[in-house]
Amino acid sequence: MQSTLKTSFTLKGVGLHTGRPVTLKVSPAAAEMGIWFKRTDRVAGDPYIPARWDSVKQSKLCTLLQNADGVSISTVEHLMAAFAGTGVQNALVEVSGPEVPILDGSSAPFVSAILKAGLQRLFAPLRAISSLRPVEVTDGQATARLEPADRLTIRFDIEFADRAIGAQSRELDMANGAFVRTLCDSRTFCRQADVDMMRQQGLALGGTMQNAVVVDDDKILTPGGLRHKDEPVRHKMLDALGDLALAGAPILGAYRGVRAGHAMTNRLLHALFADPRNYEWVTCDPATARRLPGVGVRVADLPAVA
Repeated sequence: MQSTLKTSFTLKGVGLHTGRPVTLKVSPAAAEMGIWFKRTDRVAGDPYIPARWDSVKQSKLCTLLQNADGVSISTVEHLMAAFAGTGVQNALVEVSGPEVPILDGSSAPFVSAILKAGLQRLFAPLRAISSLRPVEVTDGQATARLEPADRLTIRFDIEFADRAIGAQSRELDMANGAFVRTLCDSRTFCRQADVDMMRQQGLALGGTMQNAVVVDDDKILTPGGLRHKDEPVRHKMLDALGDLALAGAPILGAYRGVRAGHAMTNRLLHALFADPRNYEWVTCDPATARRLPGVGVRVADLPAVA
């Protein structure tokens, strides 16, 4: 069965790019509605934006959604990962500005708020998108690939010149709360040189040492260091789950990203849906439902930072 929230919750923070205060309210929604964003600050144009792969527009550093009237909302990936990782298929997200608040740079604050609000089962069948054939997109050394599987697994490989990151790989079966326990508290990361460059370009004005892991060659500049020794690759997996959630339903398939980013994962969804032979919609029986990421998640599964 599909799920939504039992009650609404509100979070306040700043936008990563503008640095301006922003308020986010997440409310329950009816079955079959899906995830929708609403820009509460807009006085012209349609304020509602669907959380779908075909609403994604090209942007730097994050995933940006835009509707037919040109109204947009950015930095949705961490919240979308939290929805997927807790099993929420229907919700209305009201935002007072052009960005979802960055909070601590991970999904943990969203996951904590969702689990404390509680989940409500809806009287509608839960459907998933099953991968039938391998689909792959590439861009230089970057690759994103989806292969058939009876559950969602994510493998990611990254390699950075900075010795504080270096080469990292991780693979995870996303079933039964693995996202909440293993990935949700992993923060976005960047190089100090990139921070300086982005600030000069008027970007990442809300980025701080409190909402990102900042590295400079072999040094971790963020106070307290890493939450996990492989926190960067875990965060890339978190981003991938959030971007895959824009498919509109849970995906049954094996995802692999090699040096991939938001744009690559969105290109992969475009390739997946470009040919009906690549996928099929399935109604989840109890055995399939038990293999989905959000099943059986409890507040006690949250990492201590949440």
